[in-house]
Amino acid sequence: MAGNEHEVNRSARSGRFVKESTAERNPDTTTTEKVGGDAERGDREVNRSAKTGKFVTETTSELHSATTETQKL
Repeated sequence: MAGNEHEVNRSARSGRFVKESTAERNPDTTTTEKVGGDAERGDREVNRSAKTGKFVTETTSELHSATTETQKL
């Protein structure tokens, strides 16, 4: 994986982030996503709520930085 690209695990039911160990125990109900990337390739940044997994605006991300994650897609 190049640059700051890395993998995150999410519950397919709730959209919340889960630990790698949880994903290994429950492969049918979790997804693994590659996030991050290279800005020179035109990757774009998105913001997600760590609680719900839903996309949020940049303003919401700034106001709730402890519970949001910025990702490059």
